Amino acid sequence: MTLRFGTDGMRGDARTELTAALVQTLAQAGAEELGITAFAVGRDPRQSGPDLAAAVHSGVAAAGGTSADLGVVPTPAVALWCANHRVAGAMISASHNPWHDNGVKFFAPGGNKLGDAVQDRIHARFEQLLGESPSAVTSDVTDAHSVAAEAHVASVVASLQGRRLDGLRVVVDAANGAAFEVAPDALSRLGADVTLIHAAPDGININNDCGSTHLESLQTAVVENGADLGVAFDGDADRMLAVDATGGFVDGDQIIAMCALDAKARGTLAEDAVVITVMTNLGFRRSMDAAGIEIVDTKVGDRYVLEALDARQLSLGGEQSGHVIFRELASTGDGLLTAVQLLDVVARSGRSLEELATESMTRLPQVLKNVKVAERPADIDAPLAPFIDASLARMAGRGRVLIRPSGTEPLIRVMVEADTDAEAQMEADGLASAVESLFG
Repeated sequence: MTLRFGTDGMRGDARTELTAALVQTLAQAGAEELGITAFAVGRDPRQSGPDLAAAVHSGVAAAGGTSADLGVVPTPAVALWCANHRVAGAMISASHNPWHDNGVKFFAPGGNKLGDAVQDRIHARFEQLLGESPSAVTSDVTDAHSVAAEAHVASVVASLQGRRLDGLRVVVDAANGAAFEVAPDALSRLGADVTLIHAAPDGININNDCGSTHLESLQTAVVENGADLGVAFDGDADRMLAVDATGGFVDGDQIIAMCALDAKARGTLAEDAVVITVMTNLGFRRSMDAAGIEIVDTKVGDRYVLEALDARQLSLGGEQSGHVIFRELASTGDGLLTAVQLLDVVARSGRSLEELATESMTRLPQVLKNVKVAERPADIDAPLAPFIDASLARMAGRGRVLIRPSGTEPLIRVMVEADTDAEAQMEADGLASAVESLFG
């Protein structure tokens, strides 16, 4: 069995790897190990979604449970349902991956993603069950799509505590994904003038040259429509990136920086601290230090950010990729909530997103390279140490290097930050070559 839990659940090609039979078995293992008899199941609009959702329902039933079908909703809508109803949950999605991939990620009652130890127990039970014939069961399923979607929209709207977004012209790129209905609904209720693009999912166009991993069409649409800004979601809408009025890219680091500085100024940033991951740009770190905001570092993955937030009862954290957690408002990354909070900062400031992003931090040149590997190596640190040390010595304290295995794909990711684009590119190319020669 090659499929395993990564940083955001279990993923694979739904045509060949992540089959309905496997997902039924995984859901049964999850329900048994969690000891929960009630589940909520959501999905994004991928072609394989209905069959895999049905498989989860069957797996829950095989474990003696009942389930609510939330239909096509963002991942945070599933987390919210789990928090409100004290049930476990499963989201069927492969996030930003192409349409033929899919995945399963679980939520515990309360809406939190599972920790490593719990996932390990589920995986062990999953492997035990693989040797048995899948149970033929009749699922006890309740249709809860409209209620779940409305609850999510209402929660996001309520997060502004009566404040409005009137007058803001916003282009929304729904990535042909799970936010295609709830995002324009929430923003329109708050008074924003919304132009919607990539909001006609057909099962195979999710993330296809659109959404948070392909911002080009959003950048064009913002400029052509004379909008104030644009927001782009990924397939399951648990993350969001932005575009300013000039078409300039605004990443997760800048979004978190703007929200952190705004919250500190208003006295609402718990302990004047923010949680980030090791991928966060060095420019963010320098900006927070100058503002007197403490930084708490975690591994990559929004569930690790959440763990750090809860450990110290902090209120804000996230990732460069656009996963942002407003802990007092949600239990997971929520792209729609992040969009609304960012728009609120813009509206209250009376200034442009471009101005706010520029002032929030100076983004150092950062080069990311992905090196394909046949399988994840047991140890990359020791073999790569001489190459990393040499690179850091050349940059003489003016840069940063991070090399890590992907938690979701057969890749080793190389990240280099430096004072100039040319220097960052040169060092990243050299380190990627070293990775390929050692592990490729």
